[in-house]
Amino acid sequence: MAAQGAFLFGAAQAAMAILLAGMVLVLWRLVKGPTAADRVIAMDLMSVLVVAFLVALSIHTGQASYLDVAIAFACIAFLGTIALARFIERASPPADEKPASDDPQGQDRFRGGPHG
Repeated sequence: MAAQGAFLFGAAQAAMAILLAGMVLVLWRLVKGPTAADRVIAMDLMSVLVVAFLVALSIHTGQASYLDVAIAFACIAFLGTIALARFIERASPPADEKPASDDPQGQDRFRGGPHG
């Protein structure tokens, strides 16, 4: 039974180290971007990694209170991701309202040009 506990302790430590490395990489993507959508996805991935880290920490320490924190954080992070995605959706212009200069023939096909 002690061997299982030692294995679980080591596995939790390894998992936390890997999750921390993943958080550093995601933090780099969060800062670098290049688009707002990339940043929202990176933030969502960061929240998943934090929840996984809290679960591994709960296993490592043997305290179930970290699981409660992980569940609460996951709920809040989900709502934050939805809010940011809606913000980006409202901030970007719709696809059907492109300027006429995007049309290679100089005509807006949606408004009845000579080819439409």
